[in-house]
Amino acid sequence: MAKKKWIQGAIKKPGVLRKTLKVKKGKKIPLSKLKKASKKGGKLGKRARLALTLKKLAKKKKRRKK
Repeated sequence: MAKKKWIQGAIKKPGVLRKTLKVKKGKKIPLSKLKKASKKGGKLGKRARLALTLKKLAKKKKRRKK
């Protein structure tokens, strides 16, 4: 059985991806920047891929509510 709150545990340093991609606080990270960063290795790539995954989960959740 999976942990119930795995997302909270997965996000260790909130805001670091935004700073690394040089996006101002309060603005959304453009999808093109996320996709480009997800192809890179290391921590940056991992964080970008997680962000894309969480974005997909949010879309699924919105569809269920309707």
